[in-house]
Amino acid sequence: MIKVLDEFNFHPEISQSAGISLVFFSGPHCASCHHLRDLINNEFQLFVEHFSDFHVYEVKADQAGALVNEFNVFHLPSMFLYRDGKYHCELQAEANPQKIIEAIEQALSQPAEEEP
Repeated sequence: MIKVLDEFNFHPEISQSAGISLVFFSGPHCASCHHLRDLINNEFQLFVEHFSDFHVYEVKADQAGALVNEFNVFHLPSMFLYRDGKYHCELQAEANPQKIIEAIEQALSQPAEEEP
């Protein structure tokens, strides 16, 4: 369900991902990150039912400093949305499946942004 990415496989993996990709940055001592990971794992089928081609990637901030800098991550968890391998936006949503789905739908109704 959730695939862990690092500085070496991030861009190749994301660029080849068709459909919706949700990337979140996490930390080992971040309770909110653990909650988000558990929520995504437990409700993954709901996301797939809603978006059909749905992928989730985790970047462990303590192991991928270059990506943390590239994406200007200042708080954890931080979520970023891609569509068909192209950056769309930073995603702001409460750690609730329905709120995340609504935030993704809202973000996809807007034009894509330039990748950080």
